[in-house]
Amino acid sequence: MTCPAAHDPLAVPLGGPRFQTDPIELYREMRRDHGAVAPVVLDGGVPAWLVLGYRELHQVTSDPVLFSRDSDLWNQWDRIPADWPLLPMIGRKQPSILYTVGERHRERAAVISDALESVDPFELKGHAERFADELIDVLCGKGRCDIVAEYAMLLPLRVLARIYGFSDEQGPGLVTAMNDMINGREGALDGQRHLGGSMYALLAAKQADPGPDVASRMLANTAGFTMDEVAQDLMVMMAAGHQPTADWIGNSLRLMLTDDRFAASLAGGRHSVGEAMNEVLWEDTPTQNVAGRWASRDTNLGGRRIGRGDLVLLGLAAANADPHVRTDAGALTGGNNAFFSFGHGEHRCPFPAQEVAEVIARTGIEVLLDRLPDVDLAVPASALARRPSPWLRGLNELPVTYTPTPALGATR
Repeated sequence: MTCPAAHDPLAVPLGGPRFQTDPIELYREMRRDHGAVAPVVLDGGVPAWLVLGYRELHQVTSDPVLFSRDSDLWNQWDRIPADWPLLPMIGRKQPSILYTVGERHRERAAVISDALESVDPFELKGHAERFADELIDVLCGKGRCDIVAEYAMLLPLRVLARIYGFSDEQGPGLVTAMNDMINGREGALDGQRHLGGSMYALLAAKQADPGPDVASRMLANTAGFTMDEVAQDLMVMMAAGHQPTADWIGNSLRLMLTDDRFAASLAGGRHSVGEAMNEVLWEDTPTQNVAGRWASRDTNLGGRRIGRGDLVLLGLAAANADPHVRTDAGALTGGNNAFFSFGHGEHRCPFPAQEVAEVIARTGIEVLLDRLPDVDLAVPASALARRPSPWLRGLNELPVTYTPTPALGATR
């Protein structure tokens, strides 16, 4: 069976410079031309559907049977080459929680949530403050830096590695490996091997000598998961917790440095740090689109006929901007957290993982503003460029200037 989107001459390529410059306007045009569900084309001419409507996305994520996470259902596997660039994102027969369905998925999700819920929030904040201070100690005397490469892309994984059970000495190597994987360049495979080898070594060590950490708690569960399953889930949690959190820090700081509504944060106020972070989850969410769900039978969605085995992509950013729910797009969202930025339904980001990400991101922003109170953009706001990705939305760089200050060392 072929996906009906494959025959639509107006299908939109899911890629290109517009995802870098103004994706919200692109989603607006797609909604105008196609409605709440738009035909799109992935790398290599592979067809799929992108859900743009808030109500339709709620429908898809609320029905894990009709719209399954089981990628074996995909009706396009016979045309997917072994070197297809999206295979790391849309894999087949992967042993992680991402592609597990039904009761087994619920059991695995419960194990992850229980392990993360046991993380002491005060200890978590303390780890985040300590690593943030260490990173800023390297930057504070320079008077100029790139917040993305030299801070945001280094902080989340250091904290996650610590609460998972890695030593502080292992943290920098894990950060390098993860960022090499994310960049997808010549070091990507070496980074993947380093991360995988480190995770299995950690689990072997914790099996012999458990500690008060996430890895030990997951190994101690009674649901009968294998070492491979635990390792895969920890790697998924680490990847999902690192890059989006780094982009949450970068996107929030960009907003606070370019939007007068949040200027108070830069003068010592803290109330608007949380407001800016919430605004980013609505307007500039780090995770734009997610792959995906697969229709388990023929169905209709948003006026479209979805065939059995069709790939349905979750348009989180587009749904957040749906004019049916955002009738006044220019107004601040306040404390409204009905966004889709963490997903929805059975396969959404577990709530304890969201809390961990929020503590890391907020602490990272607050420590930066405490240590570099006069931080300012080093380039015009119009010069800030995004990574050209339809999946994750983050800045290539965020150059800033500030008055050089002495390093704190261990005195904070």
